[in-house]
Amino acid sequence: MNTAYKFRMYPTKQQEAQLYLTLETCRHLYNLALADRKNAYEVEGISRSYEDQAAMLTAEKKEGNFKGVFSQVLQDVLRRLDKSFKAFFRRVKAGEKPGYPRFKGQGWYKSFTYPQVGFKLDGLKLTLSKIGSIRIFKHREVEGRIKTCTIKKDHLGRWYAILVTEIEDVSQIEPKTAIGVDVGLKSLVALSTGKTIQYPKYYIKDETKLAVAQRDLSRKKKGSSNRRKAKIKVARLHQKIQSHRDEFLHQVSSKIVDSADLIVFENLNISGMLKNHHLAKHIQDHAWGRLIQFTQSKAAKAGKVVELVDARYTSQKCSQCGIMVPKTLADRTHLCPNCGLEMDRDVNAALNIVTLGLRGRACREIGTPTQ
Repeated sequence: MNTAYKFRMYPTKQQEAQLYLTLETCRHLYNLALADRKNAYEVEGISRSYEDQAAMLTAEKKEGNFKGVFSQVLQDVLRRLDKSFKAFFRRVKAGEKPGYPRFKGQGWYKSFTYPQVGFKLDGLKLTLSKIGSIRIFKHREVEGRIKTCTIKKDHLGRWYAILVTEIEDVSQIEPKTAIGVDVGLKSLVALSTGKTIQYPKYYIKDETKLAVAQRDLSRKKKGSSNRRKAKIKVARLHQKIQSHRDEFLHQVSSKIVDSADLIVFENLNISGMLKNHHLAKHIQDHAWGRLIQFTQSKAAKAGKVVELVDARYTSQKCSQCGIMVPKTLADRTHLCPNCGLEMDRDVNAALNIVTLGLRGRACREIGTPTQ
C-alpha cells in the first residue's frame, strides 16, 4: 500500500534559484520532446516512443546539454509526456474528446520528480541531488520505504516535497458494523444512523471576495507588477478555500471511518452531474469525490472496507417496505403511503445504500449474482 506525505520546504535564495532552474529545464525538455513527437509524425509519419526519446536525451547529455539537473528527473519528464500520449490515444479509441498534449508555457509546469534515487530525508533536512540540503517542516513521521520524491511549487510560490512511501498492507478486519453514507447539497452527508453533517460552504462564503479579486486581476496590464500582485491575491483566496475544505473533509472522513467497519457510498457520476450548470458550483464546493477518496485512504490504513453501490432509486425507494415513492428535489421528507414510514429523504437513501452494500457483499460471499 502506498501513502503520501506533503512537507513545506524552506529553501535558501540560492537553493530556490536552483529549484526554479530545474523546473524551467524540465519544462523546456517537455516542450522539446512534445515538438519532436509532433514533427516526427507530421513530417516522417512515425511515432516516437519513450525509449526513442530517452536515447536521444542520453546523447544530448553527452554533448553537455541539460547540465545541473539529475538524470532521472529528466527521464521522468519524458515518462510524463509518454503517459499524456497514451491517455490521448486511449481517449481517441474510446470516442471521447481527445485532448492532444499541450506545450507548457512559463508558470504552467509546476513539479519535477525523483523517481527512484537522488534524494535523502535526514531529520529536518531533505537532500536533493544537484540542489543541496533543504530545510523542511516535518509535521509527522514518515512510515515505510520512500519510493519517490516530487518537488512542487504552488500558485503562491511556496515549495513542497511530496514523498510517496510503500508500507505493508493492513489486513482487513471482518466487518461487524456497517454504515451507509448519502452525499448531498443540503447536508454534506446523511448517515444510515440518522445523523447528518452540514457543510460550511467555504466557496460560497468567499465567492464575493473572489469575484472582486478576479475582476481586479482582469483589469491589470499583462506582465505588470500590479497584475502579479493581483494574481497572488486571487491565488491566496483559492488556497484559503481549499485548505479549509480539505481540513473539514479530513475531519468528516475520520468520523465516518471511526463509526463502522464497512462504509458504503453511492457510486456517483460526478463529472456528469457537473454538466448541470445550476448545481455545478455547489457540487464542486462540496467535493464529494474528495470525501470518498479521503475515506478510502483512512479505511485502508485501519483495515476497514469502503464499497460503492449503484445510486439509482436510492432516494425514491422506501427503506422499510421497498416500494417506490416518487419525489422531486424539493421534497425533503420521505413519507411512504404503504407502511407510513416518515423520515428525512437523505437518511432514507443512506439506509437503502447500506442495504445494497450488505446485500452485494453477501452475494459475493456465496457466489450468486446481485439483483
